[in-house]
Amino acid sequence: MYLPVPVFGYLCDRVGPAPLSLFAGVVFGLGYTLAAFTYRSGAAEVGIPEAEDGWPFACMVVAFVFIGMGTASMYLSAVTTCAKNFGRGKHKGLALAAPIAAFGLSGMWQSQIGSRVLYERLPEGEKGDVDPFMYFLFLAVTLLAAGLLGSVGLKVVGEDELIDDALETLEASGLLQDSAFFRGSEAARDYGSINGHDSSDDTASTRRLAAAAKAREAAREALEARKKTFLLNEETRIFLTDPTMWLLALGFFLVTGPGEAFVNNMGTIIGTLYPPIVPGVQGESQTTAATHVSIVAVTSTVARLLTGTVTDLVAPVTRPHENMAASISSLRPPSLGPSRLTISRIAVLLFFSLLMSAGQVALASGFMQEHGERFWIVSGAIGAGYGAIFSITPIIISVIWGVENFGTNFGIIALTPALGATVWGIVYSSVYQWAASREGLEDKDTDVLCYGRECYETTFWAMAGSVWLACLLWAWAWKGPGGWVQRGIAV
Repeated sequence: MYLPVPVFGYLCDRVGPAPLSLFAGVVFGLGYTLAAFTYRSGAAEVGIPEAEDGWPFACMVVAFVFIGMGTASMYLSAVTTCAKNFGRGKHKGLALAAPIAAFGLSGMWQSQIGSRVLYERLPEGEKGDVDPFMYFLFLAVTLLAAGLLGSVGLKVVGEDELIDDALETLEASGLLQDSAFFRGSEAARDYGSINGHDSSDDTASTRRLAAAAKAREAAREALEARKKTFLLNEETRIFLTDPTMWLLALGFFLVTGPGEAFVNNMGTIIGTLYPPIVPGVQGESQTTAATHVSIVAVTSTVARLLTGTVTDLVAPVTRPHENMAASISSLRPPSLGPSRLTISRIAVLLFFSLLMSAGQVALASGFMQEHGERFWIVSGAIGAGYGAIFSITPIIISVIWGVENFGTNFGIIALTPALGATVWGIVYSSVYQWAASREGLEDKDTDVLCYGRECYETTFWAMAGSVWLACLLWAWAWKGPGGWVQRGIAV
């Protein structure tokens, strides 16, 4: 899902969000339909006699490649549209947080449809598990419809004015050495102009005027396209050559990786909190992974909306396009009235990162061991921190580097969670396997492979350290030499 995000972000900036939404709907429809029929046929490689005539397992792999591409493209088309339409207004935080929060909520309501409506009917009329075939088809139809709706409704309003304003600011900042390129192109606006006509044939004259008007419009559109391409290329160069961007991206990698790994391995983590249950022996009542998945989803969603709303109210005010000029010429932001309390978005980012690390420390310290009823502290803290970080980071990107090239910029940074999740997933599984081999549970007939603090303690202390390192990097990018404060960016 994460790997194609930079490509889709680039395309969203260049061709617009509507085609990307259409693409998302199509690949979602194809992917889930293919998954549904592959599941119904059975995989030929699994060794089950009734599945020998089933479709190849590779079909399911291809299906989920399509689904991952659809997820990334639909997510980016929605977030980029909100960023470009509302990113320079007073409520940019809420505008960006809303689609990001909806992204997290979608799985909750769709899973309820599956469990309450699209379930298997048992022979006695009882309610069984979710019917995967029907559920996949439901998702195929629903997401195809969403993509088609987005292809009609997603549009960047006033994009030409947005590009022109950004170009003027960049030129005033001394960034555009090739600004004569545009002055030389102004002649295109007069292309095909008619000074007059001496023909008495009104029809021929009308045709010439119409052709001239059409030529002028084509020249204007070509000029606007060249200006847009030139601006986006310049902003990509500025973004990639800004050292603080790499500090932000590295911090995002260090924080989101542990968050992703926690969510992906929550079931095995909870299993380590309780003694193994031997068949035939009654065990104690345990908390469930499903409960804490819901806690993470709820706290993450609330944190996303909360950070977007709070930063709109208390964050420093940024003038339109001040960010790009400030990044070069260190312009100071306008002084704010003494009566207005301001809290930097970076301070909010640091707070929620430390909240996430508090949950990791609580788990690593052994406070939860044999007390699974306390695990909500961990899932709530990590869920809130993880959700807030995913919400406020794109807001910070739009404030510092502008919204004209937002899809590309955010797409580059959004690639890091995939790398982080891979690294920390390997770390967690390695520590878990090492502890399990020491205890010898993997050779016994029990419901868990590993039990005790050794299964996770080292991993979560390291995760907390990773988050603390990210906070130091962000603080340096914020207030260090050449940082955002020194450059006068009101972030």
